[in-house]
Amino acid sequence: MSGRRTIDQILADARARLDRLGPADAARAQREGSVLVDIRPVAQRVASGQIPNALVVERNVLEWRFDPASDARLPTADRYDLPVIVYCEEGYTSSLAAAALQDLGLFRATDLVGGISAWRAAGLPIEPAVEAR
Repeated sequence: MSGRRTIDQILADARARLDRLGPADAARAQREGSVLVDIRPVAQRVASGQIPNALVVERNVLEWRFDPASDARLPTADRYDLPVIVYCEEGYTSSLAAAALQDLGLFRATDLVGGISAWRAAGLPIEPAVEAR
């Protein structure tokens, strides 16, 4: 069947167009005004904590919350040049999500290499998450 691609190919294509950030660079970018976005479901956030001052937007509504043209957008998502850094648990889903944001025109969207697991391993701060935030 023509046009078939594996998830590994799709992931590689997504990552090829991202300027992915390691934990230290993501922390610096957050301090400088980038929006760090946790797309994990609540169960994962509760189990492993979350990055302080990160915005929680679960993956299933990400595009609607960050599309500047959407009626459902977040107040912070008011422009296409918004620097957004998406993270998940290990950095796989976040790559696909960041590429989807780029498809919407958010050309500065990227993700955190290794996700919150790499952030934790780098000794960066993590706070407990609550079930409803």
